[in-house]
Amino acid sequence: MNVHPFIEAEKQAGHSVKRACELLKVARAAYCARRTGTLGPRAARDAELAEKISEVHQMSRGTYGAPRVHAALRHEGTVCGRRRVARLIRAAGLQGRCPRRYHRTTIPDPQAAARPDLVARDFQPGPASDTRWCGDITYIATEEGWLYLATVIDIASRRVVGWATAGHLRTELVTDALRAACTQRRPASRMIFHSDRGCQYTSREFASPAREFGIRLSVGRTGQCWDNALAESFFATLKSELPCDRPWPSRAAARAAIFEWIESWYNLRRMHSSLGHRSPAGYEAALAA
Repeated sequence: MNVHPFIEAEKQAGHSVKRACELLKVARAAYCARRTGTLGPRAARDAELAEKISEVHQMSRGTYGAPRVHAALRHEGTVCGRRRVARLIRAAGLQGRCPRRYHRTTIPDPQAAARPDLVARDFQPGPASDTRWCGDITYIATEEGWLYLATVIDIASRRVVGWATAGHLRTELVTDALRAACTQRRPASRMIFHSDRGCQYTSREFASPAREFGIRLSVGRTGQCWDNALAESFFATLKSELPCDRPWPSRAAARAAIFEWIESWYNLRRMHSSLGHRSPAGYEAALAA
């Protein structure tokens, strides 16, 4: 309800404007600003902050919600409250993107050799990179058919250290991702690679390059998605931030978008709350320092 005419009538009748504002629960400064057509200090500050919020939201490709927008503003030196940021985001009609549920692509092999769980759901960021990795497979819809993506993620920094795509689910897909990670990062021997019990990861073909690079293989329990929660969380983020609501025109187009998202955005710039609102690259730089 617009209370301005009521207060104006009270004033013309010789009544107290202060008392009228108190009864209608309207700030006297707000009434004066509305009457004179000028913004008060707080409204002016809100307008300035709303412009910065819009810039951060656009920089994040429309993916950041209030918590990450607030963290980004703080990194830039802008002092503001999180509730204020949330209020201005709602007023501007902006919102972040939430992860969507997806189907599993790995199939357990009941004949696979027994392997231990060397991670035990401990996916907390660590003090050193390239000591524990995890991986999984997901799929992207294209007009040419499914494009399958296998990743290798550093548990300490959340960085995607290796990945591969293919139009099939054969073991060479996950092997190519592991080889890419080892070639790029050259981890020390006895490093751990953790996955689910999909037949690709428990095969002899995958165990061969793991032995070649001195990697210890770790697997979670059958049917327990939380045993590989970090890898599954990454795919949920990817599918919520990439435009996957309709099939890509080709596998090549989908792969180009994945490459740009991982290498230009996720690894270098996307903030993670678990890393103190730093990017994987920023977290690794802090570790090196």
